[in-house]
Amino acid sequence: MDYQIIKLNREQVDEIDERLEQFDNAYIKQDLSGSVQLGIVSNDKLVAGINAVITTFRIMYISTLWVDADFRGKGLGKQLIEETEARAVKMGVNTLRADTFDFQGVEFYLATGFTEAGSYTNQEDGYSEHFFVKRI
Repeated sequence: MDYQIIKLNREQVDEIDERLEQFDNAYIKQDLSGSVQLGIVSNDKLVAGINAVITTFRIMYISTLWVDADFRGKGLGKQLIEETEARAVKMGVNTLRADTFDFQGVEFYLATGFTEAGSYTNQEDGYSEHFFVKRI
């Protein structure tokens, strides 16, 4: 057989996404969707926020969690995690998932009840990435 690597166009990307979804449907029985986007303001300034979305298998992935440097250590991140958990449970979610670099929030996720599921180190570029889960 003759194989060739090509650059996909938008239609082809949509096609492979659809084909993967069809395959996955044989294994993924929960059909959940939804997201949580929350922020904390102080004096009309956004000082913290979280963005999370349900992925598959009743998992909510936290893609962004940010607390302004001047407001860290005051429990704002913990409040956002707790409120996200409460909302996620109401949506049928049973697991939170997050990832972070070593210079970001490793200790924070451990302190808020997450378990580190794995990590890797890129010595060439000088960082490590850590992956966390939390059953709720």
